Amino acid sequence: MFDILTLNKIAQCGLCHLEKENYTISENASDPDGIILRSYAMHDMELGKNLKAVARAGAGTNNIPVDKCSERGIVVFNTPGANANAVKELVIAGLILSSRDVIGAVEWAKGLQGQADIPKLVEKGKSQFVGPEIKGKKLGVIGLGAIGVMVANAASYLGMEVVGYDPYMTVDAAWGLSRNVKKAADVKEIFETSDYITIHVPLNDSTRDTINCDTIAQMKDGVRILNFARGGLVNNADILDALASGKVACYVIDFPDEEVLGVKNVIAIPHLGASTPESEDNCAVMAAVQLKDYLENGNITNSVNYPDCHMPREEGMTRLTIAHKNVPNMLSQFSTMMAGKGMNIHNMLNKSKKENAFTIMDIDGVITDEMIAAIEGIEGVQRVRIIPA
Repeated sequence: MFDILTLNKIAQCGLCHLEKENYTISENASDPDGIILRSYAMHDMELGKNLKAVARAGAGTNNIPVDKCSERGIVVFNTPGANANAVKELVIAGLILSSRDVIGAVEWAKGLQGQADIPKLVEKGKSQFVGPEIKGKKLGVIGLGAIGVMVANAASYLGMEVVGYDPYMTVDAAWGLSRNVKKAADVKEIFETSDYITIHVPLNDSTRDTINCDTIAQMKDGVRILNFARGGLVNNADILDALASGKVACYVIDFPDEEVLGVKNVIAIPHLGASTPESEDNCAVMAAVQLKDYLENGNITNSVNYPDCHMPREEGMTRLTIAHKNVPNMLSQFSTMMAGKGMNIHNMLNKSKKENAFTIMDIDGVITDEMIAAIEGIEGVQRVRIIPA
């Protein structure tokens, strides 16, 4: 029986994948086997000794102490692509809102209430909200993952000239990208030629402040910038200076904070990118299924700190999983130890992801507590699990 802690409201269509016979799901489990969450900030949480995995029903994991989890051998999952369509639709809305000032026009129209001859006032005042069409304009897309590809394709279908940049583009993403989308040789091309720029990359040390005073200086005058990824990708002070000078015509942000609220030509959306029932359902299902497969079989899909690992189960075999540092001589130590105890490794898989690695072994025999303790004593081993046949 596995105990699962939910730190946010998770759609039932996801939780139903965790059957009652094998899982207890609650909002107050004290030392759970797994955690499912959305936006809850875990950084100040104490991680229980029993915690094996954290599944985020969403793409970003900035609210999870990933490094701390890795030190403990806790696998952190996310759900890339599950909310991609929801975000794509809001980005397209953002493109239009940044051009046509629909929000300002609606607010202005509300102020006409109670005045005489409103139709005449509307015709007289509407010229202050004139804005360009997006058709025929160039959109630069930074980051061609699941969301970036969908945004690029949709904008292309709407008649925009689209150029995308992603040095780490996957084969699957490349297959999904429309042939009408041009791929930039470097990000500088995006900055120098685009009328609109939208950014879709994770927030980390290498991407923080991607949009700053230096990159803004390379852009066209009157560029419109959209950020539906993470607030820290755009330097607030620099974007506000650019808005004040007119260099940037509009900034659309789905992660507003105190600095940007109420600023002219900032469209601050309250993190609605994934706020659709369809997206929440997709994320919940994906998170639960990934967590279930890991807890029951040791398989990993869409982890941010460990590699994808999948090995079919065979009847009668005890499965041993080892989360460990990606350093030399690990496998030889594991196999030597097994051989020394007369254990036969029936099947084995080892994969790595940056500084972390993961090994799955199916063992023909009984694994003792003494053997587990010996493996745990190897320098660089983070967690050892036995999954019974």
